[in-house]
Amino acid sequence: MEQRVERTRNELADFLRRRRESLSPSAVGLPGGGRRRTPGLRREEVAALAGVGLTWYTWLEQGRTINVSSSFLDNVARVLQLDEAQRHHLFLLAHHRAPPSLPRRTCVVPAFVRRLIDALIERPAHVLNLRWDVIGWNTASDKLFGFSLRPPEERNMLWMLFADTQLSQCIADWDRHAPTIIASFRRDFAEAPDSDEMIALVDGLSKASPRFDKLWRDHDVHGCCQGQRSFIVDGGELISYEHATFVLDEDKHLRLVIYQPVATNVERH
Repeated sequence: MEQRVERTRNELADFLRRRRESLSPSAVGLPGGGRRRTPGLRREEVAALAGVGLTWYTWLEQGRTINVSSSFLDNVARVLQLDEAQRHHLFLLAHHRAPPSLPRRTCVVPAFVRRLIDALIERPAHVLNLRWDVIGWNTASDKLFGFSLRPPEERNMLWMLFADTQLSQCIADWDRHAPTIIASFRRDFAEAPDSDEMIALVDGLSKASPRFDKLWRDHDVHGCCQGQRSFIVDGGELISYEHATFVLDEDKHLRLVIYQPVATNVERH
C-alpha cells in the first residue's frame, strides 16, 4: 500500500511539473522575454494565476501528503489548460477519485446522433446536457416543444417548464409531473453543485417560478422522470407518449430523450 501511494505521489508530481513546463508565458497571457532557468511557467506564476497559495501548490507538485479542495484542483487545471481527460487524471492522482462533473452548454451533437434523431420522423427526440440545455432536436421534437422559436439562452428544458407557462400548460396532469421533474434534475445538480452555470439556473428559476422554488426546497430525489406523459396539442387534442432517456456520452453527460407516441391513448380533451 505504501509503495502504491508513493508511486501515485511521484506520478502527480511528474504530471504537474511536465504540464507546467510545457506552457509558455504567452500561452497564459503573461509577457514573454527574459531568461528563465527552467522552461515553461514558474510555480509562483501558476499559483498566482490559479489564485492559490504558492506553498500549497509547491507541496502539491512535490507530491506531498496534503488535502486540497476540488476548487483548488479545478483552478490549477484551468491555468495548466488541462483538457477533460487530463483534469480527470489530476483528480484521480490527487484525490483518488473522479472529479465533479462540469455541464457543457457548448457541446456539439455528434453527426451520427444528428442522423439518428432526424430519422425518427414521428418520434420527438432531443439531446440534453447535464444542465438540461437542449443542444439538438429533430423536427418532431421542435413541433412539440418549440425549441427553434426560443432564443438560445432559453433552450433549457427546466427553464421552459417552470419559467413560463407556455409549455407546462400543454402537459396534462402537470401537478403530478412537476415534482418528479425537479427530483430528476436535483440528481443531475448533485453531479456539479459548484458549477456557476448550474447555480445560476437554479437561482434564476427560484426567482422566476414560486412553484420551482418550493419544489426545489423540498429536496425530493425519489422522482423518476420517465414513463408516460400527455400533451394538449393544437385543437385541444390529447396525445400521449412514452418517454425514456439514453446516455450518449457519459463523460460529457449527453443524454438522448425519445418520445414514442402511444397510439391507443389518443383522445379529445
